[in-house]
Amino acid sequence: MTLATHGPVRELRFTRSWATRTSYVLLALGIALVIGFAIGYSPFDFNVYRWGGLVVTHGMRLYLDRAEGDPGLWFTYPPFAAILFVPIAAIPAVLGRLGWELASIAALAYASAVTLKLAGYRASWPVIAGTIAVGLTLEPVWHTLFLGQVNLILLALIIGDIWRVARGRQAGIGIGIAAAIKLTPLIFIPLLLLTRRTRDALTAIGAFVVCGLIGYIVAPGDSGLYWHHEIYDTSRVGGPYVSNQSPYGAAIRLAGGAAHVGHWYLVIPVALGVVGLAAGTVLARHNDWLGGTAVTGTTGLLVSPVSWTHHWVWVLPALVILLQGGMRSRIAAAAGYLLFVIAPMWFTPRSGPEEYGFHGLETVIANGYLIAGLAFLGYMCWRAYRVGRSHGGTDAELVTVAEGTGTPLLKS
Repeated sequence: MTLATHGPVRELRFTRSWATRTSYVLLALGIALVIGFAIGYSPFDFNVYRWGGLVVTHGMRLYLDRAEGDPGLWFTYPPFAAILFVPIAAIPAVLGRLGWELASIAALAYASAVTLKLAGYRASWPVIAGTIAVGLTLEPVWHTLFLGQVNLILLALIIGDIWRVARGRQAGIGIGIAAAIKLTPLIFIPLLLLTRRTRDALTAIGAFVVCGLIGYIVAPGDSGLYWHHEIYDTSRVGGPYVSNQSPYGAAIRLAGGAAHVGHWYLVIPVALGVVGLAAGTVLARHNDWLGGTAVTGTTGLLVSPVSWTHHWVWVLPALVILLQGGMRSRIAAAAGYLLFVIAPMWFTPRSGPEEYGFHGLETVIANGYLIAGLAFLGYMCWRAYRVGRSHGGTDAELVTVAEGTGTPLLKS
């Protein structure tokens, strides 16, 4: 498929009619499969969300009981997340599933379109359709849909907020709500502070606090239990499971269990957090908000003790960044795309969810997303170093922003 780019904002469109038709056909096929899936299958993570919505309206115990059904998972999100699912819990399950999956696809579409804008493109509708179709082939994306997970909606909330920041508009509400649903987006608040978007950071903090207060008002007992105890408990989510592609998950598997991972491990997420936020800050201060956002999102996955494979939806903006580089960067993008389509960790032999010890190449393959995330962090640090060095670290000399976009255009 041939693309054409031109102009200061860089138009992005297909030059062949067959490419346009193909993008729409593939997207339509993907949506049809998701609709059929939503009608015929009941995703167990979505069922946990729906169960949470039922619990908070019936005075039940959100964190002391398992969700109904097989495998009977725990509800691990803040109470505010359960409150958001009250409307879905009040309608027939099939309608709730269908609406949730379509909302997730809409979130993917929005995140894809905004990602291309942040990359400096004005993409045509066929290109956006093609991007969505390609995104649906990535394991973190289709796995999110398969489980009925919330990841794509969180991605859209964060990317949308960053787009407003890049355009100089007031932002922060989306990040605050995303963090109130799932705590990992909190890492974007330090990014806003470090890039001197103090008002936006305070808005995000305010939105997070308001959502937490709503949780206390609706479910005071559950809120007290969550914020004083459950927030620190990772034993309910199966940290050693191969799907956990965080450094902590790898450490548990290599060390032979969580009991063998000492307090020394805390140095790792702190170091990764500092390095990732430093790179994101440099890039964002130079108006590369896509780079700053992607490396911060990836850093959040590396810092979190639990980062399931379906959490790695940040691969989508990461691939767009790599495709903008030179030949080696594009080769890395192709390799990364194949990695996140094949998801080889699922093919490694294991006797159960807790496969401990080092097994050579098998261990490398089993931690493929983690290794890719660390490599991307390293690449973005190198990119931030080059940008900071070439421009002397002063914002005024760095970029000219195309009118109406957040597109960084380096001065000649």
